[in-house]
Amino acid sequence: MSELKNDRFLRALMKQPVDVTPVWMMRQAGRYLPEYKATRAHAGDFLSLCKNAELACEVTLQPLERFELDAAILFSDILTIPDAMGLGLYFEEGEGPRFRKTIRSEQDVEQLTVPDASNELGYVMNAVRTIRSALSGRVPLIGFSGSPWTLATYMVEGGSSKDFRTIKRMMYSQPDVLHALLAKLADSVIDYLNQQILAGAQAVQIFDTWGGVLSSQHYQAFSLRYMKKIVDGLLKEHDGRAVPSILFTKNGGQWIEAIADTGCAAAGLDWTVELGDIRQRVGDKIALQGNMDPSVLYASPDSIRKEVARILESFGSGEGHVFNLGHGIALDADPDHAKVFVDAVHELSAQYHR
Repeated sequence: MSELKNDRFLRALMKQPVDVTPVWMMRQAGRYLPEYKATRAHAGDFLSLCKNAELACEVTLQPLERFELDAAILFSDILTIPDAMGLGLYFEEGEGPRFRKTIRSEQDVEQLTVPDASNELGYVMNAVRTIRSALSGRVPLIGFSGSPWTLATYMVEGGSSKDFRTIKRMMYSQPDVLHALLAKLADSVIDYLNQQILAGAQAVQIFDTWGGVLSSQHYQAFSLRYMKKIVDGLLKEHDGRAVPSILFTKNGGQWIEAIADTGCAAAGLDWTVELGDIRQRVGDKIALQGNMDPSVLYASPDSIRKEVARILESFGSGEGHVFNLGHGIALDADPDHAKVFVDAVHELSAQYHR
């Protein structure tokens, strides 16, 4: 594997000195880019794009051709694991992901098998190897997975949900069934992420998109507990270099101390918290990633720069900050505004790293 030409993203995750604050964007390869839309049309549909290593590589690299990003992230979907478990993932136009089979009973959970990630999810590993080779050391590659709780919400609800009524009913009326499902998913995620690391991912992020819909006690019991199990089970280094892990719970800032106690290298933060406040609460225990509201990209270039400056000032001087949006970039965001954002992070952050 090629030596990294730009490792500031990995250095920041390990709280090591960097020249400027590194930046990448969640969903940076996606529908806001016209070149992505062209590649997806060529692929035929979203899942075909995910399962074609060359095309997945193409869309992973597309944002790097436009912006001076400090990391690439594997182009895939968080629902690959439940799909490999036989639930029949498909995408309804305008409706988002759906499953042909749902998990509603103890028997449903018992029938689920933990997929062999190197085999049943081999297309993801092929994509990782292809992307890593094409990057040729330009920037690090991030692998990722959904969290057990977030994956379970889709598997139990059958797709996206506004109120999570079905999985919460299971949580309150059949907690043992839900714990059994989450345990299987945690084992699956450990294998899945470790296979990504072996294939060439140099950092991994766990997306706990729906952890923030839980009460505090249930977040700890049904989400964070299983993310900690995953962190404990991950390969800590590969190719002679540490492989840092990032936990991102949307609307999870109130639990930052507990997240920091999991052993992860960094926590992703959404825009509902003040970065400086969070830094004070965790000290130097972990790095922090975030946390600009993606909707800021609708603002004028001058306003985008001002918000970047404000967030950099909030974090302050020193190491351990990876700049990112507080969630994925909006599908109708202007790519030119995304460039203003990325360039502003590099330009305005140098003063904090002297």
